[in-house]
Amino acid sequence: MKKNRWNLESWRQCPINQHPGWLDKNIINVATSKINKNPPLVFKNEILLLKNRLASAYNNRYYIIQGGDCAETFTDFNSELIKNKLNILLQMSVVLSYGTSKKTLRIGRIAGQFAKPRTSQIEIVNDIEYPSYRGDAVNGFNLSLNSRKPDPTRMLQAYEQSAYTLNLIRSIINEGYTNIYNANEWDLDFIKKSSQGKKYQKIINEIQKALMFIKTIGSSVKKDSRLELNEFFTSHEGLLLEYEQALTKYDASNKKYYNHSAHMIWIGDRTRQLDGAHLEFVSGIENPIGIKIGPTIDKDELVEIINKVNPNNEIGKIILISRLGLDKIENILPDLMKNIYKNKLHVIWLCDPMHGNTYNNKYGYKTRHFDTIIKELEIYMNIHGKQKSHPGGIHIEFTSEDVTECLGGYQNINDETLQKRYETTCDPRLNNQQSLELIFKLTELINSWS
Repeated sequence: MKKNRWNLESWRQCPINQHPGWLDKNIINVATSKINKNPPLVFKNEILLLKNRLASAYNNRYYIIQGGDCAETFTDFNSELIKNKLNILLQMSVVLSYGTSKKTLRIGRIAGQFAKPRTSQIEIVNDIEYPSYRGDAVNGFNLSLNSRKPDPTRMLQAYEQSAYTLNLIRSIINEGYTNIYNANEWDLDFIKKSSQGKKYQKIINEIQKALMFIKTIGSSVKKDSRLELNEFFTSHEGLLLEYEQALTKYDASNKKYYNHSAHMIWIGDRTRQLDGAHLEFVSGIENPIGIKIGPTIDKDELVEIINKVNPNNEIGKIILISRLGLDKIENILPDLMKNIYKNKLHVIWLCDPMHGNTYNNKYGYKTRHFDTIIKELEIYMNIHGKQKSHPGGIHIEFTSEDVTECLGGYQNINDETLQKRYETTCDPRLNNQQSLELIFKLTELINSWS
């Protein structure tokens, strides 16, 4: 049977994984209708700017840091937290840019990351079955049948909080937020205790001198095109297709569709089926699209996925995010890459060294080890070196807070101390110190590779 041409509704004719199971279609329709009438969260010119920057990243002129919370929540929301997240990301980008002499592209997991895929549809606690928590845009984290009931009106609150977050970010950036100039005041306690402490402190001192020089000669954060610190882009997993459809608009000037929920959305490893609804939906929008690659991916299937989403082989359109795990990346990634290049496909590569290395510790806490994350990054860089390919950058889950969710790092978080500040509602995140420690390590890996 000949397939119908893409339209905003065509995804509804495809099989769909990880659907929340909304119980009342009327409530869905009311909620999405309200979202559809609301202003866009991001704009066409911003989306096109990101595609331009990604095309430059493809050509080895940028490194990419994509990161933020595993899942945003409605309760953990205030201006200070948003400001701190932005600041950490800026700090990471300055270290990476200074250490590698390349620009850094910042893409946050923010202002829309309210839905999560789950391995199981149910959670059993004390012999009672509860629907799994799927993110605040779907249901509540509290363990009760009422809280866990999928509620489409939550998508309205997700939109509203995303709008508030983006407005604050734009305001901070437009005001020339300059905390990055105060490199000597960064919260880098790990430098004092790290075996590489003296070397890292020297880098910070050099960054401080360079930033103060820029400030002294009158080049502001807003105006300095070399630093481009005023550029910040948003992303989230495009899981809730009703929400994504409601924020997708037709542009009559070029007869194309743009998704205005985020500058970039990605499709997860659980929803990348060739005949599935999620791939069908993203195949019709102009936004850059990330595709998560897990260990079950077939190399020829990946080529088909890319061709479906990017039939014109546009540079800056496709970001492949490998989340293979330390024990699998060396056996899987090289063949995937060779097949991509054999088919002359234009893709940007990112490494997600966290999702493939998640496990439950002896106390039942879901966690990841910092050393394992670094080792996967190292292998990732080595593979790209052998392929003579640009490694692109990283995709990580982190927070600006001093949580204890991932093991290791200079703090030597162990199984006994993990529960001290274990606050995530879903996956474990690197804390502020671990995030910056990782970026120093990444800078070293890039320099040794190049």
